[in-house]
Amino acid sequence: MASHRRPKHPARARVTVLTATAAAAVALSAQSAVAAPAAPSGPGKDEVKSKVDALYEEAEQATEKSNGAREHQAELEKEIARLQDAVARDQDELNDLRNTLGSLATAQYRGGGLDPSVALLLSGDPETYLDKASTLQQLSGRQLEAVARIQAKQRALAQQRQEAASKLADLDATRKELGEKKKAAQDKLAEAQALLNTLSAQDRGRLKEEEARQSAAGQKAAPAVKASGRAGAALAAAKTKLGSAYIMGATGPSAYDCSGLTQWAYGQAGVGISRTTYTQANDGTRIGRSQLQPGDLVFFYDDLHHVGLYAGNNMTLHASNPRGGVKYESMDNMPFQFGVRI
Repeated sequence: MASHRRPKHPARARVTVLTATAAAAVALSAQSAVAAPAAPSGPGKDEVKSKVDALYEEAEQATEKSNGAREHQAELEKEIARLQDAVARDQDELNDLRNTLGSLATAQYRGGGLDPSVALLLSGDPETYLDKASTLQQLSGRQLEAVARIQAKQRALAQQRQEAASKLADLDATRKELGEKKKAAQDKLAEAQALLNTLSAQDRGRLKEEEARQSAAGQKAAPAVKASGRAGAALAAAKTKLGSAYIMGATGPSAYDCSGLTQWAYGQAGVGISRTTYTQANDGTRIGRSQLQPGDLVFFYDDLHHVGLYAGNNMTLHASNPRGGVKYESMDNMPFQFGVRI
């Protein structure tokens, strides 16, 4: 017997197939979305930290050069003030010499007993002729001496004015250099801060926690030595500033840069040392790593742009960077160059 089943409508079959295909596609798409990792939005915490640390180093290089320019500016200003005072004094002396010469010249024509020497010269008494001749020679000699002194003073004054003009030109160049170095350091610090701002609040918090742990570990590793002498006194002073902020160009009492801390610490020990890492490297006797004693200065990097105080047990106490401030740190974290005993 023949079958009388009604065949499926072709259009309805196509709709069913298309619906099944679309559903499968949606399912696959959803599965892929779950499985695919989210694209990274920016550099990670460790990469940012590495870049920021490099920028901090560049900022410190510029800071130390800025410190040097500031010191040179202060020295030039003192020297210019000294020269200007000397010029003023010599100008007064020159005016006095000119007045003296004018008086001597006028005295030759003056009468009425105002000048005994001139009165003697004008006397008609022949018995005093020899005396008159002697007085004339004396007056002429005084005039010649006055002229010679004026010429010498004029030469000295011209030289002082030329030297002052040269120092003023040097001061202008130094002020320009100071502005450039200061701006370079500020730009690097701003760039570092902008990088840190790209991190999430959670990652920034983790960085702070890591810094705090490293600082605490460094403090724990530093020996509780009681160093003697001025180096020991400098180290003891620096210890009181643990946790203080790092600010470029600062020399205390609440914030420091690296050479500002070492200068301040030795100042508390009654010892004056210079301002920058580059000059502090020559303020004492250079020594090797095996000779270091607590309180000695320790220098890092090829260009000597960083300095700290040796704290013993391969640790340095230093003003590290804007993120770490004044803290203990292993000397292995930076390329050590040499120590200096003050």
